[in-house]
Amino acid sequence: MAAWILPTVGAFIFWGIWAFIPKITVRYISPKSAMVFEVLGAMIFAVIVLATIRFHPDTHPRGILLALFTGILGFSGALCFLYAVSKGPVSLVATLSALYPVLAVILAMLFLHESITLKQGAGIILAVFSILLITS
Repeated sequence: MAAWILPTVGAFIFWGIWAFIPKITVRYISPKSAMVFEVLGAMIFAVIVLATIRFHPDTHPRGILLALFTGILGFSGALCFLYAVSKGPVSLVATLSALYPVLAVILAMLFLHESITLKQGAGIILAVFSILLITS
């Protein structure tokens, strides 16, 4: 088995549950409050994991700035997701927001000059087409 398969399945499971639970959460607390507790949960878990593996962070300035910016973007996306599920059906919000890899692929092609195969391109086109089917 390829080394990337197990962590990919883990991401699928964790993110699938992550996308479902907020719909229930925002029935009890506001999206802003939910975000506070989500961040707190992430921080507690991160400290435990990092302490367990005796982690020492790298300190390259550009890497630190990019990582901080990534955190801001992730937080912003999660907050948007919480507001979306508080107003709409999680079945549509999760599906549409889960198409973010299409944007990542386009950005990778434009800025990192990564290429995709014809089959991958067809998959991206079908993903974009799925947006039309899901929202209509």
